[in-house]
Amino acid sequence: MTKVEYKDTEIAAKKKLGQNFLTDRNITRKIVTASGACTEDNILEIGPGFGSLTREINEICPAFTVIEKDRKLAEFIRTEYKQLNLIEGDFLEINLEPLAQEKPLRVLGNIPYSITTPILFKLLDCRHSLVSATLMMQHEVAMRIVAKPSTKEYGILAVQMQSFFTVDYLFKVGRKVFRPQPGVDSAVISLTPKKEDRTEDQKGFSRFVRTAFHQRRKTLLNNLKESYNLELVDSNTLTLRAEALSIDDFFKLFSQLKLLP
Repeated sequence: MTKVEYKDTEIAAKKKLGQNFLTDRNITRKIVTASGACTEDNILEIGPGFGSLTREINEICPAFTVIEKDRKLAEFIRTEYKQLNLIEGDFLEINLEPLAQEKPLRVLGNIPYSITTPILFKLLDCRHSLVSATLMMQHEVAMRIVAKPSTKEYGILAVQMQSFFTVDYLFKVGRKVFRPQPGVDSAVISLTPKKEDRTEDQKGFSRFVRTAFHQRRKTLLNNLKESYNLELVDSNTLTLRAEALSIDDFFKLFSQLKLLP
């Protein structure tokens, strides 16, 4: 187990929580600048850790909210940044709506590799409470989010996120700026909720996307036929694989489907 020491506080980085602490201040400054954060924003930081990103946010915004699950790290943040609203708990279990009651949230975070996808889907579900999210994550996952159709990276994650967010790949972050050093590089992306949802049934759309990609090498016909009535769908479309469809194509196809009883 790797131990990380900062300001006389030594904490064992927990592998199960995916803890890798950012040590390069140039990177943290770059993340905050890229986020567009300003003094008036209602900022939420996910997993502040030893506060490397927290410090940079704090120079712009004197009071904001942080969510930290690790008890020792929460105590560290509580001591170092007394003016912040610290929520000690699991981000995945926190209701974001009360935090966004007065003003939508601008979210920042170096998010744990082990729960990146659940965090992304939580933000998707809570997108109406957000201004934006600027997140550092495993480079491979970032590439899956920004992937284009007909590439091997393009799949459920790309379609789900691009359907409801404007997604931008900002920059790559090498593994050497973390303690302990992970075995992979990272990247920073931004997610900005689209002004209008193209479907009122986001849950149904998400289920449809998962079904369409159920077996990547199968056609849409084979993946969808057991769950949906396909009578209104063009037969040529059904010969394609899901990875060939653009975001517009997915919405068009979804509008033509009816769930089988």
